[in-house]
Amino acid sequence: VQLVESGGGLVQPGESLRLSCGASGSIKSFNLIGWYRQAPGKQRELVASLSRSVGISYGDSVKGRFTISRDDAKNLLYLQMNSLKPEDTGVYCCHALFLGVEDWGQGTQVTVSS
Repeated sequence: VQLVESGGGLVQPGESLRLSCGASGSIKSFNLIGWYRQAPGKQRELVASLSRSVGISYGDSVKGRFTISRDDAKNLLYLQMNSLKPEDTGVYCCHALFLGVEDWGQGTQVTVSS
């Protein structure tokens, strides 16, 4: 599965941004699909995920501010990010698990700075 992210950019604290992830396969058929992020000098962390077995999960630091969603007609995964903070800065990658195989996108940079 090939995953391609888009929508990153530079925003000020408090602003919003929406990321998109397109896939070469049908997103609704994946066992799991979601978003991870990695900041410089930090470990990669879960942002949000959609799982066929457990539903929606969010990282603690984004709960209440970020929303993950899926558009089956467009075959796109979204991450709506509101009330962005400087600590949300990082490379956001789309991740998918399908038939036991994990795939990652190249990532899109999100920078939150005044």
